[in-house]
Amino acid sequence: MSTTEEISTLLVANFGTDPLAIAPEVSLRHLSLDSLALEELRLIIEDRMGVDLDDVQLSSRDTVGQLVDLVHRKAAA
Repeated sequence: MSTTEEISTLLVANFGTDPLAIAPEVSLRHLSLDSLALEELRLIIEDRMGVDLDDVQLSSRDTVGQLVDLVHRKAAA
């Protein structure tokens, strides 16, 4: 499963996000993720994907594509 697919699955399973609404250019705000949900998403990604995001603060202005890129960079580090 690709990083994009994993993040999409997490969004749908944990936040009830409509799978058809998830696209690289869509902001996390558009997916109705507030600051608490963003922190929860960060922790879930760390736990499920084994990526250390301790120094990352997600913003509702970030897009799904930016989140995927961030996870890729952190996984490669």
